[in-house]
Amino acid sequence: MQRRKFINTATAGILGAGAATLSGVALAQIPEFKWRLASSFPKSLDTIFGGAELIAKRVAAATGGKFQIQVFAANEIVPGGAVLDAVKDGTVQMGHTASYYYVGKDPTFAFDTAMPFGLNARQQNAWMYEGGGLALMRELFKEYNIYQIPAGNTGAQMGGWYRKEIKTVADLKGLKFRIGGIGGQVLQKLGVVPQQIPGSDVYPALEKGTIDAAEWVGPYDDEKLGFNKVAKYYYYPGWWEGGPQLSVYINLNEWAKLPKEYQAILEAACAEANIDMQAKYDAKNPAALKRLVAGGTLLRPFSNEILAASYKAAVELFEEIAAKNPRFAKVYTPWKRFRDEQVEWFSVCESRFDSFVAATVRSDRKK
Repeated sequence: MQRRKFINTATAGILGAGAATLSGVALAQIPEFKWRLASSFPKSLDTIFGGAELIAKRVAAATGGKFQIQVFAANEIVPGGAVLDAVKDGTVQMGHTASYYYVGKDPTFAFDTAMPFGLNARQQNAWMYEGGGLALMRELFKEYNIYQIPAGNTGAQMGGWYRKEIKTVADLKGLKFRIGGIGGQVLQKLGVVPQQIPGSDVYPALEKGTIDAAEWVGPYDDEKLGFNKVAKYYYYPGWWEGGPQLSVYINLNEWAKLPKEYQAILEAACAEANIDMQAKYDAKNPAALKRLVAGGTLLRPFSNEILAASYKAAVELFEEIAAKNPRFAKVYTPWKRFRDEQVEWFSVCESRFDSFVAATVRSDRKK
């Protein structure tokens, strides 16, 4: 119901704005808005940084140029990890980021991006738009003077780049690993030393040996960042990020100043960015992975031993946090129920379809 209401409102807003542009009467009565958006990502990553650029482009087009959003890359106004505070404090009107960067403030932020062994991209959208996730997240963000809108997804991510092979849980002991979100806390239980480093700083840290391993997104972005030049083992899957969502943050005071039509247009632009980013990654990752492997990258799956130990550690961590953090517990209980139902449903139809097609295509290629 929430999703249908959102779509109807957004569509009406766009149509209304379009009509005003044609007549030039109603639009002329609306004041101009010039906003700044701080991204957590570098310009070199055209997929993930490009999500904010797409939003700005669509908003400007739908408002006849009356609502302009200028997009700034990480470190141009604030560091990538400081976007939440910049929006909360009004340094900028908007931000585009991954909420799990801020689990140090409250681990509940992880639900807005990705939880280890959680939802894939489609399930994350279902949780947000239809499963009650959006209301729960906005309740949290309101405490930080922020209005949040889903605005991107990378799909299931890779498990990262390693200087050495990781065959057993014992190989994780003492590993200095760049990892975002709550996944680092899970791995810490297995002896990993998690490091939260902005994307623009990961390559030099890996090159200098400050860290032993690093994860980012997937083949397309990882190739651009050059991780294959300093680490040859590429593991999968990134079980801590099955469907990580990006979000737009808007300062609540600034949001309230926007005409309702502009609010609807902005929400619709974010919804498009949510779809567009996933489509770009799905289209570009296959070719990038082939190039990486052809260039010497050694592709490896995490062992079942590592996955099982990681899952056990994740469940333990969630229960520990929920016992101490009422906000986390309030989201965790319905989220877990929704996740379990989604897993059951996907195992009936989706998984069987995917498994059969994958096996058949592999067989055909060998002929």
